Amino acid sequence: MSCSHHFHSPLGGITLAGDGEAITGLWFDGQKYFGTTLGERPTEELLPVFKDADRWLTLYFRGEVPDFMPAVAFPPEASEFSRAVWELLLKIPYGKTVTYGELARDLSAQRGGARTSARAVGNAVAHNPISLIVPCHRVLGAGGKLTGYAGGADRKEWLLRLEREHA
Repeated sequence: MSCSHHFHSPLGGITLAGDGEAITGLWFDGQKYFGTTLGERPTEELLPVFKDADRWLTLYFRGEVPDFMPAVAFPPEASEFSRAVWELLLKIPYGKTVTYGELARDLSAQRGGARTSARAVGNAVAHNPISLIVPCHRVLGAGGKLTGYAGGADRKEWLLRLEREHA
């Protein structure tokens, strides 16, 4: 079952995808890689998990740190590598940032020291299908440089400023 739901944020429309139990996608409308897990003909339906996501997003955009996490499910066709990167994203605290290189080192340590490329990590981060809730916007380039974000650099900067102001 593929369902969708829309949320209106201060940064524009957000489309969510769900499978009935979990959020499987969250994108700013029109962003790069939009709808990768949405399915061909999703039904527009306000599932309980969408209500949880709406509550989470409302708190987040008010500058509050949500004290819960809506259920999320990564696409089954995603690589083990991408899933591992996305799991690391979930560990980045609100108001904090990490670099692609730091994520690569963390992933290398998890994998028994096997070298991991920051570029490969960056590709997985860029294809994160559940923006905001899985906080890919908290990842920066080397030296803390603000780098690409599928939702747009302006949005990334806004989100990081929001979090810094309320952390």
